[in-house]
Formats: sequence, C-alpha cells, structure tokens
Amino acid sequence: MPTTKEIGQAGEANKKIGGVPTLHYFDFQSRGRGQVVRLLWEDAGIAYKDIRYSFEEYPDYKKSTISQLNPAATIPVIELDGRILTQSYAILRHFARQLGAYDGQTEEEKYWADAMCDLAIDWRTLFIIAFFSPDKDKLYPDHQKGNRANFLKALNQHLSSHEASQSGPFVIGGTITYADLVIYQICHDEQLTQNGREGLKEYPRLIKLVDAVEDRPHIKNFLNSDRYLG
Repeated sequence: MPTTKEIGQAGEANKKIGGVPTLHYFDFQSRGRGQVVRLLWEDAGIAYKDIRYSFEEYPDYKKSTISQLNPAATIPVIELDGRILTQSYAILRHFARQLGAYDGQTEEEKYWADAMCDLAIDWRTLFIIAFFSPDKDKLYPDHQKGNRANFLKALNQHLSSHEASQSGPFVIGGTITYADLVIYQICHDEQLTQNGREGLKEYPRLIKLVDAVEDRPHIKNFLNSDRYLG
C-alpha cells in the first residue's frame, strides 16, 4: 500500500492556492520531479498530503488510480479542490503565479527563470536515460563525464555572466524562483550537493545557488527533518 502523510498546518499560502493539495509520486527518497514540488511547498509554507508509491507497487496503481487521475498515467499528479494538475514544471509555474512569487517580476526575469529551468530539464532527461538504463554501469559514467559536465559548465557560465544572476545567489539574483529549485534538485539527484559539494568544486556559481537554496529557513528545517529521506 502507498504511504500517506499529512504535512504541516494550512495557512495563508494554502488560501492563495485554493486549499490543501495532495501529491501522488514515487517513494524515491527525496528525489525526482515530484520532490521539486515538495521543495516549493515546503519553502512557501504550504500544508499538503503526500502519497508515495513504491516502484514495485506502482504498476498496479498506474493502471487504476493514476490512469483515472491522469490519462497519460504519469506522476507527479496533484489533486486540489476538485482539480487534477499534471506535468511537474507546469505545476511549479502555476503555483508560482498563484503565490505571486518564485517567478520573477519583470518579463526579462521571467524569461531568464524559464530558460534556466528548461536547461535543467534537458539535463534531467539525459540523466534519467543514463541512470535507469539496463546498461547503467557503462552509460552513467559516460553521462557524468559528458552530458553532465557540459550542463554544469553551461549553467555555471550562464549564471556567472547574466546581469540578473550577478546580483545575488539565485537565478535572478536576490530572489528565489522555481528555477532555482529545479536546478538544485537535479544537482541533488546527481549527488552533487552532498559530500561537501565535491562534485561542484569546478562550478563556484552553482555552489552559491545550492548553498542559498539550502540556507532558506523552511528548506533548512525540511532537510534536517525526518521528511527528508536522502
């Protein structure tokens, strides 16, 4: 059976988004696209219900519960006030707009957040292909030396050179966006935020972003809680 936990107490942030959302996702430690949604909710102080499916039980639930919620039968899926929300990055942008935060103020800031998010999405796609391949022992090391290194270099260079990113640790400087959480999560899932940032030592601008995300009070509390599963 999937595990279900109710997280937090509903407050002003829940009023802004229309209630207490329910997240359906894998029981995949604190990793993946569903985890980025959790990070946004944790940072914003949103109470939520967290339903996690093991990889072994998920195929059966995919045929029943998930396919009834989402015709594409993919997760994460969110239930909120009678609505069904799908596609993780659209979900992030939707909540950012509802909260009036995490999205930048000017059109240039919004564009830059979207662009950096999309770059991280491209990276995650190649990471998933390599990491979950039957030939992982060969493909994942090749990915680490090839595609991953290329995306790290690109993100570090973009964040070091763009005017908005130069004014603070986040993608648009001093204000966090959903894109920062997306970048943080792929770095986390590639084991680059752990071990003293050893895997990021050649990318100091990304270290600043990772440090700034983890220093957010609600996220720091989350990472030190039993809700964080590694």
